[in-house]
Amino acid sequence: MTEAELGLIGDAELVEELSMLTTQTGRMRARMADIMAELERRRCTRTPHPAARR
Repeated sequence: MTEAELGLIGDAELVEELSMLTTQTGRMRARMADIMAELERRRCTRTPHPAARR
């Protein structure tokens, strides 16, 4: 969206768009944290390969 397009949109619409993007960002961050935690859980529960033991 260009500055010219933003200039045509009213304050209420801009606030609504900002609110929606903030909500989406929060959901994405939460999902990323869930995925990272799951990957860490999987990494920690793996049994070591025999070649890795010395």
